[in-house]
Amino acid sequence: MGQVLVTGAAGFIGAHVCQALLARGEQVIGVDNFNPYYDPALKEARLAALTGNTRPGAFTLHRLDIAETDDLLALFAANPGIDRVAHLGAQAGVRWSLEAPFAYTSTNVTGHLGVLEGIRRSEGRVGHAVYASTSSVYGRRTDGAFRETDRTDTPASLYAATKKAGEVMSSTYADLYNLRLTGLRFFTVYGPWGRPDMAYWLFTDAILKGRPIRLFNEGRMQRDFTYIDDIVAGILAALDNPSVEAGHRLYNIGNSQPEPLLDMVSILEELIGMPARRELLPMQPGDVPTTFADISAIQDDFGWEPTTDLHTGLSHFVRWWKAYFG
Repeated sequence: MGQVLVTGAAGFIGAHVCQALLARGEQVIGVDNFNPYYDPALKEARLAALTGNTRPGAFTLHRLDIAETDDLLALFAANPGIDRVAHLGAQAGVRWSLEAPFAYTSTNVTGHLGVLEGIRRSEGRVGHAVYASTSSVYGRRTDGAFRETDRTDTPASLYAATKKAGEVMSSTYADLYNLRLTGLRFFTVYGPWGRPDMAYWLFTDAILKGRPIRLFNEGRMQRDFTYIDDIVAGILAALDNPSVEAGHRLYNIGNSQPEPLLDMVSILEELIGMPARRELLPMQPGDVPTTFADISAIQDDFGWEPTTDLHTGLSHFVRWWKAYFG
């Protein structure tokens, strides 16, 4: 059995994917730069939880920035056993892309290109790579389910534009160099060990501390909330099923059930046992009113189905929150 390279290994999704890979006996090489977009202590805690019960030698971590392409390419060259890649490292966050645009081009464009070059230079040893894209590439859609064949040339944020660039580069590299690449457009991932910039985390923190929650577009938003365990199952299903011939594929991976943001607030109020104070605000630049995944392609090709409803997923998150923060 070869090795799986996981970028963003200390991130929310990456740490969960590493855990699932290790649980089934894989050898995993993790990469993360522990950037301070949010408190790196959370990333360190994810890593500690990940490595606490790991077999000796099954997991190695390299603290490097994928945008430092010389370092990244040296890592590929020094580890010829890498035969699959789960490229989950990215600069996330729609709103912060308004404040720090160059962080997004550095990681999501230069870093993504570095991963593609590492795969290309492996000269066929990397048989398949799965990478993270986003539902944000669909832009300000309000007209039904988002399908992979829909146009994605009007992203509403720089974050979305950089992720779209990653899709285009991946398509080009797959065609030029006969690579097997699969992009997954994630739809609002949530759950234990999540990101502190996400609404469910911010709302939980605010409710417990008696602060108002900020509801943009006056709360008139819908999101296709997708639980982390379902996302991990989809990533592994994609990773395990490369295309027969070289090429580039794209799949939506979401719950396929848009939920009003205010319903999420009501569930959190119930689970926490405290009411939320609501602050209604206008739409934030770069944000979108609705996300809604058509998942027929990933269902048909991999048999993947989401299994976790929002109430169940949030209950797992709140239970984790109380244990983590005491």
